[in-house]
Amino acid sequence: MSESLTAQIKRAARDLRFDIVGISALPSRTVPTPEQEERPSPNRLLDRLHAWLRHGFHASMAWMTRDPERRADPARVLPGCRSVISVGMNYYTDQRADERQGNGRIARYAWGLDYHTILGDRLARLSERVTMLAPDSRNRAYVDTGPVMEKAWAQQAGLGWIGKHSNLVSSEFGSWLLLGEILTTLELEPDEPGTDLCGSCTLCIQACPTGAITEPYVVDAGRCISYLTIELRGSEPPLDEELRRGVGNRIFGCDDCLDICPYNLQAEPTREPGFQSTLLTRSPSLLALMEMQEPTFAATFKQSPIKRAKYAGLQRNLSWALSNETTPSGSPLPTPPPNTDPR
Repeated sequence: MSESLTAQIKRAARDLRFDIVGISALPSRTVPTPEQEERPSPNRLLDRLHAWLRHGFHASMAWMTRDPERRADPARVLPGCRSVISVGMNYYTDQRADERQGNGRIARYAWGLDYHTILGDRLARLSERVTMLAPDSRNRAYVDTGPVMEKAWAQQAGLGWIGKHSNLVSSEFGSWLLLGEILTTLELEPDEPGTDLCGSCTLCIQACPTGAITEPYVVDAGRCISYLTIELRGSEPPLDEELRRGVGNRIFGCDDCLDICPYNLQAEPTREPGFQSTLLTRSPSLLALMEMQEPTFAATFKQSPIKRAKYAGLQRNLSWALSNETTPSGSPLPTPPPNTDPR
């Protein structure tokens, strides 16, 4: 019996060393089936996006407000799109951040090389393979670079579920999956959607240092440390003291809501060498980075996600972290414990 096209595509993804792959189908443009009624549709995704935008939770990310209908519906991105091929790569390493006094903290996904390049190159090869298998198909690949609500489609493809911190959680890989997707005009066999296994757990909500998770599954970007240290440009408006204190020693992103997830107990280290940390990213000296000049910053972080913060943004983050090194009375803060890895 010949292998189905869907099976061939999944095998090609595994051959390219993606850790997980799944398929979701766009609902019929005619009368949806009862099964489709139960699954998120572009209309439901659009409703959720509109509600989030109405609350102003996108903060200064004005690009989120541009054409939300397109962002919620892959068929507006790729006309004729019928399926979404979602892939994930595990980026967990069993190394620990060194958070002794004077060091900053960088989110784990930025410890190694830029995932946009690692996943993007691999996803482009998978897209080429899909075209070879189905020459009449039209395909478009994205790695966090296009107007696609990738976590929602990844959940529909069975890669995991969206947790209360709004990130994808996998029963196999925990919180440590980087996502990419291929929109395709092919009618592929969909996988079963991921089931939400968060239950009554609220550890991620409790762990957020700035209270950015306003309710389960809803994040106010304006209070999220990842937004404040990466997406927020410049130094205006200045952070109020409470928010700045919440940032602590984090100078690029934040893992607190991810670290605490109990499903990380089952996570295994990544097979991808490009995600391994360096001494600089695992134990970044605040003072040494503060003294770094812009040309050195550009050369040092050329292949790192950290370049997204830009030189001015990193310098601002460092100033926040250094100001948090002392309490309001001027006495040193206690040395923070090492990364609270639940394992």
